[in-house]
Amino acid sequence: MQDMTVNTDIIILHTTKVGENSLVIHTLSREYGRRGFLVRSIGKRMPASFFLPLNMLEADVSENPRSSLHSIRNLTPKYPLMGIRNSVFKNAISMFISEVLFRVIKDGTDEQGLFGWCEKEILLLDELDSGFGNFHIRFLLELCVILGFSPDRQDIAPFAGDRIETLDRFLKTSFEEAMMIPLSGAVRNELAEVILRYIEFHSESSVNVKSLQVLRELFR
Repeated sequence: MQDMTVNTDIIILHTTKVGENSLVIHTLSREYGRRGFLVRSIGKRMPASFFLPLNMLEADVSENPRSSLHSIRNLTPKYPLMGIRNSVFKNAISMFISEVLFRVIKDGTDEQGLFGWCEKEILLLDELDSGFGNFHIRFLLELCVILGFSPDRQDIAPFAGDRIETLDRFLKTSFEEAMMIPLSGAVRNELAEVILRYIEFHSESSVNVKSLQVLRELFR
């Protein structure tokens, strides 16, 4: 039985080095949901910059009927994402978002609408010129909805403590208004931790997001 090739768009969440010049890339796509693929011959044709967090690539997937680990080739960047790559703050947010997705969305999961929503959110972050300090808070709350948790004030209150009023504002306002809520870096960090605990509870798994420390340092 021959391998079958499928053209698809992927979002990079995480990479694992295999040998000298190969990677397993952990991705989201419409066709495969959350899945890892093997990429061989990393080098000039496929530089390391292709695999930065949240990069979106067009790729050909070779489905191997003898293995659950499919290989991927002919990768082409779909969007340059220069707005993210040229900002240390947006890069930090992209690292956080990609790690959250990698740790929360289990391998093999295929949540309907997840890829399209993530694509929209990445492009939105890329386009924002300013006022994006609250972006990851709003992202986490919307991710809860995509995952079927649908947080409301009563549901999230046991996790929020003194921050319930602020979280309630995020839940009830538009995206534009949420970006304008004045917050210190310390409060943003508390809110992110609250929502991650909420996600841990509903997903019944530990979500140890190490890149949150980077946001703590940048958004003080």
